Amino acid sequence: MKTYQEINSIAWDNEVANNNFWTVPIKEETLNKARNGDFNIFLTPSKIIKKEWLADYKNKNILALACAGGQQAIAFAAANNNVVVYDISEKQLEQDKKTAKKYNLNIKTVKGDMQDLSVFDDESFDYIFNPTSTCFISDVEKVYRECFRVLKKGGEFITSAINPALYLFDEKDVLKNKLKIKYTIPYSDLSSLKEKQIEKMIKEKDTFEFSHTIDKLIGGLTKSGFYIIDFYSDYSNNELLDSFIHDCYFGIRCKKG
Repeated sequence: MKTYQEINSIAWDNEVANNNFWTVPIKEETLNKARNGDFNIFLTPSKIIKKEWLADYKNKNILALACAGGQQAIAFAAANNNVVVYDISEKQLEQDKKTAKKYNLNIKTVKGDMQDLSVFDDESFDYIFNPTSTCFISDVEKVYRECFRVLKKGGEFITSAINPALYLFDEKDVLKNKLKIKYTIPYSDLSSLKEKQIEKMIKEKDTFEFSHTIDKLIGGLTKSGFYIIDFYSDYSNNELLDSFIHDCYFGIRCKKG
C-alpha cells in the first residue's frame, strides 16, 4: 500500500477536479483588496481571518504551508511579499502557478510533506501561514518544531486545527444530519477503520485524516517554543453539528520569541 502521504497527494489532486472549497482560486476583487493589505481570506472554513493578524503582511518572506489552491498565497504575493507555497498536491500547486501567471505575480512552489521542511534553512521566513491541514498528518508536533526552526525570531506562525471532538462522529452520517458517537479519539483513519473501509477510501480517492489531542494541538505549540498571542473558533457549516459543538475549528496566532 502507498503511504498515507502519497494517498493524500492523490486525493487532493482529485479535490481540484471536484472544485473543493480550498482548491478554487480567489476572485480578482479579493486580489485587488489584498494589493492594499486588505486580506479577505480564510484560515478556517467559514470565517474570514481576523484582519489584525495580517496587518504587517507586506514586503515579507512568507511560507504558505499546506496552502496551495490559488488562494491565500496569491493574496500575499499581490501585497509584494516573497511567497513560497509548500504543499503535497501537485494539482493544488498548479492552481497557484496558473493564478500567479494570470495576475502577473511571482511565487515559488515546492511539493512536499508539511512534516518535513528540511529544504528550508533555519530562520528563512518572517511569517508562516497554515490553513486547516494538520488533520492530514500523523505528527502535528513535528510540524510545529519544523515551523519554529524555519521561522525568524520575532516571526509569527498562523495555523488552524480541527476540534478533535468532531472525530467522534462518522463524517458521512454528519452530512446526513445524523449524530451518533462511533469512534474513540484520538482518531486515525489508519487504525480506527477496518481494512475494507481503508481499501474503499483509497479506491474513492478520499483523504486520510488524523485527530490530535488538545494537548498536542495547543500544548504542542508552546512546547515547541511558540507564544500563543491570539485565538478564535469557527463553526462547521453543518447546522446539527454546530448546535452541539460550537467550536469546531480553531484559528491560532503564535509568535517565536
